[in-house]
Amino acid sequence: MVKKLAMALFTIFVAVIVMFVVIQQMPGDPVDIMATDIMKRENVQYDIAYDRAKAILNYDPDMPIVQRFGNYVKGIVTGNLGVSMTYQKSVASVVGGALPWTLLVVSLSLFLSFGVGILLGIYIAWKRSKVMNTVLIGYQSIFGAIPNYVLGYLLVFFLSVKLGWFPARGAYSTSVDPGFNFPFIMDVLHHACLPVLTFFLTTVAGWIISMKANALSVLGEDYITYAQVRGLSNRRIITTYLSKNALLPLVTSLAVHFGLLFGGSPLIENLFFYPGVGYYLNKAISARDYPLMQGMFFIIIVMVVLSSFVAEFLYKYLNPRLRDAR
Repeated sequence: MVKKLAMALFTIFVAVIVMFVVIQQMPGDPVDIMATDIMKRENVQYDIAYDRAKAILNYDPDMPIVQRFGNYVKGIVTGNLGVSMTYQKSVASVVGGALPWTLLVVSLSLFLSFGVGILLGIYIAWKRSKVMNTVLIGYQSIFGAIPNYVLGYLLVFFLSVKLGWFPARGAYSTSVDPGFNFPFIMDVLHHACLPVLTFFLTTVAGWIISMKANALSVLGEDYITYAQVRGLSNRRIITTYLSKNALLPLVTSLAVHFGLLFGGSPLIENLFFYPGVGYYLNKAISARDYPLMQGMFFIIIVMVVLSSFVAEFLYKYLNPRLRDAR
């Protein structure tokens, strides 16, 4: 376990280095952009505008990249991710405000698609229904080929613009009071419907196919045949013998998919103007807000690596053979 934890930390460190270098080498200097704007707006010399822009943004592009990286790592260790150039407040506060919204959408969509996927996968495998299997293959062929953001556009057009069933943007309405109250919670869930539905429709078929394949493999085992010979009910065979054994490999995949879905949220959140990590990441990239970009990418890196680490831990914990071998 200690070696795995060390490997996870090393992976995060390497990913942070790559992320930092790539961001620093992006075209477009935020100080130069602001200095040019100040020069035109206030009719001052470029050198004066440039110094003023550096002071406002609290960023010096002339500082060596090694020194900037050292300051960034020191900030991560001390919990200081810097100050956003765009919002003029700490990156940690922006991340803290955005993270719950991304976790809400990703968690709801993942557990809904996972739950529906395992139920339908077991049913199709148990019934060996050729009709449902054909429908499943057709569904996967269509929705597996459509990028989730394209599907999101279609859902906005039909369910929001045309039918008016769901709001097309934001996390909640301005007419409700934020807090732990029923109107606010229902309004938040109403606004989350389209982002969750987008993720759900593009991922549920994968879970169904995986569960069906696992279930069919388990149905060929001797203990299933023995249970049927003993006269056990189908319900008990499915719940006690089939589901538990077919579900085990997918539990670990659930954690991995959580990290991947979390990392793939920027396009969807930007489409729905949903104030999560992905939305602020897009804003930071367009504004060349380096501290905010680094903070958002850092959170995504940590979530992806942490999900993989949890997946491996769960597999060893849930698999009795691996538990006994420890």
